Amino acid sequence: MYFLNTPKSQLLSISCLQIVCLTSSLALIPKIAFCEEGNNKQAQSFMVPHIDLVVVDTALTLPKLIDVTMQKFPDVSWLTALEEEAVALAERGQSWTAGASQAAVGYQSMSTFKLNYGTANVQVPLWNLGQRDAQNNLANKAETSADLQSASVKLRVAGLVRGALWAISLANIRHDQAKAELAISEKLLATIKRRVESGDLPRADELLAQTELLQKRSVLTQAEAELMHARKRYTSITQLNKIPSNYEEQLVPLKEVSQNHPSLIAINSQIDVKQAELTSIKAIGSGQTNVIAGLLSDEGADARSNKAEFFNVGVVVPFGGSAHTQPHLAAINVELNKLIAERDQLYRDLEQTHHEAEHNLEVNKVELDNANEQRKVSEQLLTMTELAFSVGEIGLMDLLKIQSRTQQAILAAKERVVMMQRDKALYNQAVGMMP
Repeated sequence: MYFLNTPKSQLLSISCLQIVCLTSSLALIPKIAFCEEGNNKQAQSFMVPHIDLVVVDTALTLPKLIDVTMQKFPDVSWLTALEEEAVALAERGQSWTAGASQAAVGYQSMSTFKLNYGTANVQVPLWNLGQRDAQNNLANKAETSADLQSASVKLRVAGLVRGALWAISLANIRHDQAKAELAISEKLLATIKRRVESGDLPRADELLAQTELLQKRSVLTQAEAELMHARKRYTSITQLNKIPSNYEEQLVPLKEVSQNHPSLIAINSQIDVKQAELTSIKAIGSGQTNVIAGLLSDEGADARSNKAEFFNVGVVVPFGGSAHTQPHLAAINVELNKLIAERDQLYRDLEQTHHEAEHNLEVNKVELDNANEQRKVSEQLLTMTELAFSVGEIGLMDLLKIQSRTQQAILAAKERVVMMQRDKALYNQAVGMMP
């Protein structure tokens, strides 16, 4: 940008070539953000040796990325346990008995009367009235809840992936801008050195330009660090070093958080499970009714005595056990009310998140127009300032001030483009929509 002996028409052309065109399709931003990832030579241009590579994979889509991340997410073991619990509850409901049956065998000998007794009996617990239906209902609720928890966790994974992707986009833009600003400072310093050697500028201007160059190097180092942090966070969440070439989303038409939000449905299903569990325990009453069937064999030692065998059936009905079941019911009721409180708080949090996402979209629409207009004005002012500096009308300090403002305007305009796309994704996340 700094060719001080170049005609004005050529200066305008050179300035335009170095400004990223923001009037192109917004879809291009994520696609061009990682063009250097697979290039080792480009990777070696980083000022700090530590590099976290993230390679663009054109075959990788955002939905596929979320599915792959979901498979490796820590909550998978918990979801598997929920499914196993539902299967276990279903198997219990399909059982013909309400619990484990018992068998007993005994033998008695009376030496005084020379009698021998042999006994055998079986005790079978029966389902109380409505207990088996309550158990099957609990199993169905648990199975439904396990599926809904999976959908809720997947939405949470989608939110993490969305945030990580757009954080990389913003960090990448800031890093590219820092590299561009460093290149401009290097060209300016080279030009000033030539003019100092020819006697057109004082030595102080060269020192000032060197100071500016060192500051730009520091900014680039920090931008590289933020980019590496963003990449590491992405790879930590997804367990991948590949990134989609395009991950933009269309804004969904939903205007509020509905009761069909996956997170709300998931916690409501947990409430349903606890209510079904209460009903199942209440159906047990004081305990399980048991049927006992047995045999009794009576045989004397005298050969002349007769051998007698008896068959008996009995029913054991428990009573007065409510005092023992109430603590269990109370504990489940505590868990139930805790879930209800968490659901109410979750809905408030979702409403707040939706409001912030909606407001950010409205603000960024206005700020994007302002940023583009400010960029155009700043570019024109910079071109005029460069010409004024080349003919000695202004000093280097004034040029650097205008240059800094212009670079900030360019960066702000680039960031707003990405922030608009990011906020669309975050809005979709807030209303519970998957990509």
